Amino acid sequence: MSTGISDGRERSSRPRWFAVLLAMVACGAVLVSCSTDNDKQSGASPVSPRPTPPNTSNFTGTPPSALSSAASSINGSARASASAAASSASAAASAFEASVSADTARASAAAEKELKDVKGSGNALSEVGMTGLPRAETGGLLAVLVTITNKTDHKASYAVQIDFKNSDGKVVETRFVGAQNLEPGKRAQPIAISRQPTEPVLTPRLTKAQRY
Repeated sequence: MSTGISDGRERSSRPRWFAVLLAMVACGAVLVSCSTDNDKQSGASPVSPRPTPPNTSNFTGTPPSALSSAASSINGSARASASAAASSASAAASAFEASVSADTARASAAAEKELKDVKGSGNALSEVGMTGLPRAETGGLLAVLVTITNKTDHKASYAVQIDFKNSDGKVVETRFVGAQNLEPGKRAQPIAISRQPTEPVLTPRLTKAQRY
């Protein structure tokens, strides 16, 4: 009899333990599921640590060599361009003066000699005119085109004096031009060039004109 009762209790107790264990497992699964659902609904996302930027206040040194080389190259190119422009302007001025001098050197010397003893403004001031030339055409030099017209009925030569004055009216430079053996009604157009610097600005004045 005792044996039968003992077997019955053992058999009846096993299902209870299994039921309790299954209930605990089911409850855990429900809790995990609820936690996951709540996280999804709240929009929470995994948090990752944010990197800390470096403190640049302690950085020392010079810019990279590539930048330094680029800056040096730009400065060098600017200086080279400025030097080339200056050389080009000087060459243009020299070329212009040389071309004019080749045509008028002898006439200028003769005109200076002729005007040496002339008093006043001379006898041919009304036969001479003067026009300034653009500096773009003279290499930056101050130059004037002198127009000499023989208004007589016979061949004649002319000597002309151009004075370059500053803002105070003082003569800074004097140039001579001329024309020789000019036919009646004909005209000549020599050029008078100032050799003074572009600053201060000078003003050309027709001072003397002599027919001989």
